[in-house]
Amino acid sequence: MRLDKWLANSGIGSRKEVKKLLKTGAVTVNGKMIKDAKVHVSPETDEVMLFDEPVKYREFIYLMMNKPAGVISATEDKRDETVIDLLDDAHKHFEPHPVGRLDKDTEGMLLLTNDGHLSHQLLSPKHHVPKTYFARIEGYVTEADIAAFKEGVTLDDGYQTKPGDLVILSSGSESEIELTITEGKFHQVKRMFQSVDKEVVYLKRLSMGALGLDEELELGEYRELTEEELDLLKEN
Repeated sequence: MRLDKWLANSGIGSRKEVKKLLKTGAVTVNGKMIKDAKVHVSPETDEVMLFDEPVKYREFIYLMMNKPAGVISATEDKRDETVIDLLDDAHKHFEPHPVGRLDKDTEGMLLLTNDGHLSHQLLSPKHHVPKTYFARIEGYVTEADIAAFKEGVTLDDGYQTKPGDLVILSSGSESEIELTITEGKFHQVKRMFQSVDKEVVYLKRLSMGALGLDEELELGEYRELTEEELDLLKEN
């Protein structure tokens, strides 16, 4: 890989910042000063040093975002702001993608990574990774709804969902609930409630697998996962 990619992936800075740094002569490869960003290096065989300190190559990045409404879960879009647009250049450089999708008007926990293997593990129907949502529902949510969701409901296209664990937090003209499901069909939570003649008026994802949203993250903010959090995800 190119030397500037190695340095940028190691958190030294953006490619532009790395190129400026290289011109100062601060970087060596196998003991030789290198100023050319295009020089190719190998994580298996080469030693890269910055100011005489080793620079460890980093391949993957793992981010947790508190997605705001109005932003779409995509890497690019011609009309709308995407979750990638919310990242700084140092993280965009890794070319992460959202793990699954949250609707444009849905808030909450979204994972972003460039680790395709982990993405597949979390999204594969074979693994049944649970996802928990908080929602406000127009209308009274009842014990009958809990029973229906536990059996699985029929969506508008005839699809029979897998069982969902519905918990009523408060019931009234606008009810509050938590729902845990193990699949991710298009608009699934909204369509599940439509199947019992109710409408979702607010939706937020709280967790994915064993990992919950960091409530200290404001809407639109994100951070890298800790090693412990990454281990929780990989246990799914």
